[in-house]
Amino acid sequence: MSNSPNAFELLKKKLSHLLPEFEIREKAKLVEEINALKKKKNAVILGHNYMEPALFHGVSDFTGDSLELCRQAEKAECERIVFCGVEFMAETAKIINPEKKVLLPSKKAGCSLASSISADDVRALKKRYPGVPVVSYINTYADVKAETDVCCTSGNAAHIVSQLPSDQVIFIPDEYLARNVAKETGKEIIFPDLSAPKEALPSDKLFISWPGKCEVHEQFTLLDIQRARAQVQDVIVLAHPECPPEVVAASDFSGSTSAMIRYVKENPAAQYLLLTECAMADNIIADAPEGEVLRLCSIRCPHMAQITLEDTLEALVEDRYEIQLDAFMMDRARDSITRMLQMSSN
Repeated sequence: MSNSPNAFELLKKKLSHLLPEFEIREKAKLVEEINALKKKKNAVILGHNYMEPALFHGVSDFTGDSLELCRQAEKAECERIVFCGVEFMAETAKIINPEKKVLLPSKKAGCSLASSISADDVRALKKRYPGVPVVSYINTYADVKAETDVCCTSGNAAHIVSQLPSDQVIFIPDEYLARNVAKETGKEIIFPDLSAPKEALPSDKLFISWPGKCEVHEQFTLLDIQRARAQVQDVIVLAHPECPPEVVAASDFSGSTSAMIRYVKENPAAQYLLLTECAMADNIIADAPEGEVLRLCSIRCPHMAQITLEDTLEALVEDRYEIQLDAFMMDRARDSITRMLQMSSN
């Protein structure tokens, strides 16, 4: 789609049941400008599943969750990567492609979860629990990745943990993902107070975790599911693993954003409820309009929402908001990402 000269017709086909025609026409003009400019400047655009539909379907050369975009960034043959996501994602692309110019369309695109932990926090955990491997969620900044043994995503976390030569794991920073993966892998979980004396560990099979949370997924509740099931008898509920454990337990399926998309494609149902960032529901509707995605989600990530077609165009025009990272830190962080990619294929 991104190479088509008729962006309006293609956007209209995808988005006519989501947006009025006048808005599609205006977005199509931006899409055509962006696609022409990215070709001229030898750029590749990576679009996360949480991007708004016109950007996701109109200009992204590759789309997916954090893991899939890591893989695409590694294979990118271009001079520039424009990462339509949040800052830690663009950092990851830069770490994998240090010789390329990596642009983030908005300098405001942060992440509450990534900001919940620092490299100093990780060093303190490693000092208290020497020799325990550190698994960091990909939703962390580069300095945390540099202190990490292996990264993971919501889709491969349990698979990564199961390959470690230790039953004790420092798993950071998402509390709910940690609780959900600990349950899946049969481990107990603790959240240590680093300001207090070191405690005796309760089990050999243990997650040592951190109380970070995603400001979107922590808002979903068991009541949301109960209300949906009361209103729509046969609704299929899909929950992201960053949701609270009781929400995940009550859902019909839990998985990464890409796993949720695959589930909808492979398991036809009349109605779905997606408990994740609501722009992704729009993108699924655009791809599969025959299935009804319930419009009960009103939770938009304020950081993902910073990425717009207008800002994506400006990023290309001005080479704006280039990701700059210390070379030594990038080398250390790259090791943890490389291990994740290797272990994901095992």
